Amino acid sequence: MTKQIIVTGGCGFIGSHFIEHIYRKTNWDIIIFDKLSYASNGVERLRDSGLLENKRIKLFTIDLCLSITEGIIKEIGLDIDYIIHMAAETHVDNSIKDPVPFVSNNILSTLNILEYARKCTQLKKFFYFSTDEVYGSAPDNTSYKETHRHNPTNPYSASKSAAEQICYSYNNTYNIPLITVNVMNAFGERQHVEKFIPKCIKSILNNEKIFIHSDKTCTKPGSRFYIHARNIASAVLFLIENGKLGELYHITGEKEVNNLEMAQFISKVLNKELIYELVDYHSDRPGHDERYALDGNKLFNLGWKLPINFEESLKNTILWTVNNNKWLV
Repeated sequence: MTKQIIVTGGCGFIGSHFIEHIYRKTNWDIIIFDKLSYASNGVERLRDSGLLENKRIKLFTIDLCLSITEGIIKEIGLDIDYIIHMAAETHVDNSIKDPVPFVSNNILSTLNILEYARKCTQLKKFFYFSTDEVYGSAPDNTSYKETHRHNPTNPYSASKSAAEQICYSYNNTYNIPLITVNVMNAFGERQHVEKFIPKCIKSILNNEKIFIHSDKTCTKPGSRFYIHARNIASAVLFLIENGKLGELYHITGEKEVNNLEMAQFISKVLNKELIYELVDYHSDRPGHDERYALDGNKLFNLGWKLPINFEESLKNTILWTVNNNKWLV
């Protein structure tokens, strides 16, 4: 029989790229759970990719902060092979302004999908999507391994860390076939304009000043490791096929880029002037980490390789976004 996979948050940015990848690379039936919040932009990502009406894909508008109902279970059954739990509230700034929705959503949604997973009769793997931010800010020349302790510094990262621990408890107590992945900063087509790269594209096109997160001296920009969402999708499918149950894997970007370098790259591709100011956000709003870094050797040593070059995929993303500027609204 054809395998069945559930993807929570499948209308979101990373989730929709994963849906496209799974659709192309497998013959599996795909079930999407998504509450269609502002970040999902409705079903526009699926519509844009031509998958909205596809017979292999079923979409259920579900708020996972609530228990999955008997009616939904009747529709999808319990013979699910894989669950990929990506759904989460992810914007750090918003979590600092209003932490309660982030903590409640990210923990309750995880708890409810785990409760459904307990009932599944043939579940092979349950993936929990975590973040590099659970480890806190990384000092220069330091990359955290899977064995490092968590040190979350804002409500968003704390909620992801807490939900990760709940997953481990379900793996230990109820034998949920868990694999956890910690993912670094994603970019790609159809990303919400609140995120740094599309935000920079929009500001540069409009000749607006970009405020760049830096250290307290306003001389050293913060930095991130960026990875295209299609590369994340590739890594997850690789781990579905090759990952070991109970293990944690880091999905890392190809190279480290500071915020100013990223803005400069975008302005160069757009052939537009960059107007910017380095800003110390941390002093008046603690919780902004200057640098995240993960060691990805565990996954690479398993045999996975980044399929798409960073500079090439970033340039293609910028040009695609300019040509599809409805995603900058």
